[in-house]
Amino acid sequence: MALQVYSGALRTSVMHNSASQRIVATKQPALVCVAVDHPQLNMKRKERRLSIGFRVKSSFDSTAAVAEVGQVTEVSKDTFWPIVKAAGEKIVVLDMYTQWCGPCKVIAPKFQELSQKYNDVVFLKLDCNQENKPLAKELGIKVVPTFKILKDGKIVKEVTGAKLDDLIAAIDTVRST
Repeated sequence: MALQVYSGALRTSVMHNSASQRIVATKQPALVCVAVDHPQLNMKRKERRLSIGFRVKSSFDSTAAVAEVGQVTEVSKDTFWPIVKAAGEKIVVLDMYTQWCGPCKVIAPKFQELSQKYNDVVFLKLDCNQENKPLAKELGIKVVPTFKILKDGKIVKEVTGAKLDDLIAAIDTVRST
């Protein structure tokens, strides 16, 4: 019997555990193992276009992000959309900030308090640094802080500036629809 192992491209897997309210997004290499013990299957794969494959959870270095209700989760350009997708029908509130922004630092503890108050909402934060610039540009950020409120994976509200009352009103409006 011959065993061939193929390493594939990075794939993102998303799981939602409704009991613990955890959303997990992982990015890891996909491995495919092919076991061949039949003479006809030993022909070149291109000729027969046959393969027997198994997905194997690898122990390679992987990137994982877990979003828990009741706390703020830091996201990146790689983990943001998988977590939003895994949130399903839950409302997602994203705080887009920078390290050097004074108003961002002032509202951060209040944003954390909101995450504990609204147990049916997923709270995320994104550092709009050079690494995450493509996602910030995709989301249309112009000033920091900017709060994006998403429902069913789509942006439905935006609040710019460190305006806590406006943010609370926007969250309540989206929750009531």
